[in-house]
Amino acid sequence: MAEGGAVVRLVHVARSYTQGGAVVRALDDVSLTVARGEFVAVTGPSGSGKSTLLHVIGGLDRPDAGEVWIEGQRLGDLDDDAVTLLRRRRIGFVFQFFNLLPTLTAEENVALPLLLDGVARTEVAERVERMLRRVGLLARRRHRPHELSGGEMQRVAIARALAITPTVLLADEPTGNLDTATGTEVLALLTEAVATLGQTIVMVTHDVRAAARSHRVIRLRDGAVASDARADAAATRASP
Repeated sequence: MAEGGAVVRLVHVARSYTQGGAVVRALDDVSLTVARGEFVAVTGPSGSGKSTLLHVIGGLDRPDAGEVWIEGQRLGDLDDDAVTLLRRRRIGFVFQFFNLLPTLTAEENVALPLLLDGVARTEVAERVERMLRRVGLLARRRHRPHELSGGEMQRVAIARALAITPTVLLADEPTGNLDTATGTEVLALLTEAVATLGQTIVMVTHDVRAAARSHRVIRLRDGAVASDARADAAATRASP
């Protein structure tokens, strides 16, 4: 369960964009808090604002109104360079399609963000080995993405995200491109990161089974929070 202390806080956040000449309100007065060590799933129908919410939390997109805070730092107070630095050092990302560099090996993909941040090579080597061992891929460290299965590529992506020891890990449909069995393995890794590392995770998913692995489920509809409940309570309401 969450250990307490707000890691993510959104206050009256709104975000709109234009699509086909029409204004779409992707987020509409969203306020929420994610505590340290909490695993939160964000669900909702297509177009409900799930990915926009993740992008706003991660500093990939700036809101039109409202405030976004990461561990006490208000993103609106930072210029683009400072947001980029915060994202590199404190926010881990895991995507549906892995986003690995195809010419790099597994260990090189995991090492890249650390090297870009100027971490000493000896420490990089230690972190990469530790994280690849944690996700069970140390023996395949020198394989490139095309030599790995989908589940293995996603495990490399998780190792890369955890290697920076992020304040929060943001996962956008991390099992969406995987079969059921492999997706279950990936979810187990995320759950373990929460249990053993105290990692804070916000995960967008359309999969009810994936959401059930979280502590809490936030459901969006038309850009607004439709419900916010413990995962077991949310599953009970969703049952026929």
